[in-house]
Amino acid sequence: MTQRKILVTSALPYANGAIHLGHLVEYIQSDIWVRFQKMQGNECWYVCADDTHGTPIMLRAEKEGITPEALIARVHGEHTRDFAGFHVEFDNYYSTHSDETRSFAEGIYRNLNDAGLIEVRSIEQYFDPLKQMFLPDRFIKGECPKCGTMDQYGDSCESCGAAYAPTDLKNPYSAVSGAKPELRSSDHYFFKLSDPRCQQFLRSWTTHGALQPEAANKMQEWLGGADENRLTDWDISRDAPYFGFEIPGAPGKFFYVWLDAPVGYMGSFKNLCNRTGIDFNEFWNKGSTAELYHFIGKDILYFHALFWPAMLEYAGYRTPTKVFAHGFLTVDGQKMSKSRGTFITAESYLQQGLNPEWLRYYYAAKLNGTMEDIDLNLDDFVARVNSDLIGKYINIASRCAGFISKRFDGRLSRELPPSELLRKLKAPETWKKIGLYYADRDYGRAIREIMLLADEVNQYVDSKKPWNLAKLEGSSQELHQVCSLAINLFWLLTVYLKPVLPKLADQVQSFLNLDEEKMKWDQHNVLFNEHQIRPYEHLMQRIDTKQIESLLAANKESLVNDTLAPAQATRAKAETSHISIDDFTKVDLRIARIVEAAHVEGADKLIRLILDIGEEKPRQVFAGIKSAYDPATLVGRLTVMVANLAPRKMKFGMSEGMVLAASDTDGKSPGLFLLSPDSGAQPGMRVK
Repeated sequence: MTQRKILVTSALPYANGAIHLGHLVEYIQSDIWVRFQKMQGNECWYVCADDTHGTPIMLRAEKEGITPEALIARVHGEHTRDFAGFHVEFDNYYSTHSDETRSFAEGIYRNLNDAGLIEVRSIEQYFDPLKQMFLPDRFIKGECPKCGTMDQYGDSCESCGAAYAPTDLKNPYSAVSGAKPELRSSDHYFFKLSDPRCQQFLRSWTTHGALQPEAANKMQEWLGGADENRLTDWDISRDAPYFGFEIPGAPGKFFYVWLDAPVGYMGSFKNLCNRTGIDFNEFWNKGSTAELYHFIGKDILYFHALFWPAMLEYAGYRTPTKVFAHGFLTVDGQKMSKSRGTFITAESYLQQGLNPEWLRYYYAAKLNGTMEDIDLNLDDFVARVNSDLIGKYINIASRCAGFISKRFDGRLSRELPPSELLRKLKAPETWKKIGLYYADRDYGRAIREIMLLADEVNQYVDSKKPWNLAKLEGSSQELHQVCSLAINLFWLLTVYLKPVLPKLADQVQSFLNLDEEKMKWDQHNVLFNEHQIRPYEHLMQRIDTKQIESLLAANKESLVNDTLAPAQATRAKAETSHISIDDFTKVDLRIARIVEAAHVEGADKLIRLILDIGEEKPRQVFAGIKSAYDPATLVGRLTVMVANLAPRKMKFGMSEGMVLAASDTDGKSPGLFLLSPDSGAQPGMRVK
């Protein structure tokens, strides 16, 4: 088989917070895929880096009284520790604040400028007179110009869904200092995505196999038809003070973090190349026959499927072979919550003594290669790990290995009994089928297939009952062969599971006294007759529900984030002040089924929803969730709406209520998440 040359990246975690279980969905997914490729003998490199630039980094460092460089160095150590704790094995884990990334960012900028795709324009934006800095939209708050709701962000209202410019806010204030901002003009640098060349290229690139079907459909909504030009030019600059790379020839102007963040893939790989002698150009030059894969969350698809390939194309580099987008993580059917203790950090999971491979296995069992969200149901997590990994897989070795050690000096039998099951586990078609599931990132199907095989092995052991054979005179040879066959079957299952459970596979390799060659994907025809194994030692324990209880307790925090700036913290505390039960009952919350969902022509952020709440006539609601949801994926979904909100006439029609959604405040992404009730809820049911 021809060796493939593959470069894999995962999205760069922002150096402004800890790695949590939501992040780990992506890195575990990527790591499994990379390990599978390496087991097949392919040349596969896996690189990543901390995303280190931007206003949030600068402000956090200032609050802590340290330099941004000191902050990102500390966080890099924390992230490296957490990834290693979950056996995510990068070939290089680097930082975007590097000479390599700076060099590539400047080179790409110059090439785009030479191609006529950079334009300088004067724009008006808010300026904080106390902090002496221009404010990104997410750092400006005020009253919604449409509905008057207090403390809304500078780009959209979370209450009524209205979209607007920061300058439309009433009584605006800086979320950094609380000061009233001033409007000032500044020259900004734009990447001309509206250029016909970019439009034409992206229409072709997004429809020729680089994206999953649902992702490709999403991009066509952004691009529009052949006679449309929906893409707007992208502001790639920020004014000083700003932590990042200064734009060449533009003093006081810095590259926006989202420009140099994906360039960090190149910087990290170049750093690896410099240390190992790998040919960088072989992977990144136009015409490269190497494969380039990006694993990302669906919330940053816009950047990776539009901005990034256009940048690469017109800067003279190759574009990604494929971009693999995945969904979000929910815990017990709900968004992760600090108040419930389900916003779980990687560090706390490990500190509570939970085995990281329990989580790797559970995620693998849930992932299917699409953009669907996955749920970490904690009861199911306990049951599945205990049933599958302990009750099915490890149970095989624990029931048979002891007889080999005690009765046969740790040596497997010379001959194995005839076995259709052994033929099945060794069959090329079985390896090919499971291998295709891994290659397609359909890990859930791979796990189901492997566990069906484990069931059959256990049925074989149950039928032979080695514990009874050990008591029967004259059954020594049969006992030896039965247990030896079971150990061989256990070894084959281990190789199948190795991409998911690498450290457990290492333990099994040591127990079975095997070299690394016998743990590769193409070693399944080898049998270990008369092979000496080591004494069996316990490989994995069951999950105790008390461990889960301790984990949740350790992660419960106040709803007020202590990393907020003073002005934000004051308002957050006000927002969480106590109300009476009478106040609460005034709000009529109803279960709603989305029967129609469509884009709103002329609105950048709105989706028109038709909601069934058990009334004779469905209601129309305009929701500012376009950045997070494809309308086609919303139809049929249950959500929660405020049913007694006064109807409001909007430019696009009457809005007859409001759907509920959660959002983040990291300053980098919208992070909107519609609330969803458990299955069984019916339209019209009241939430109380």
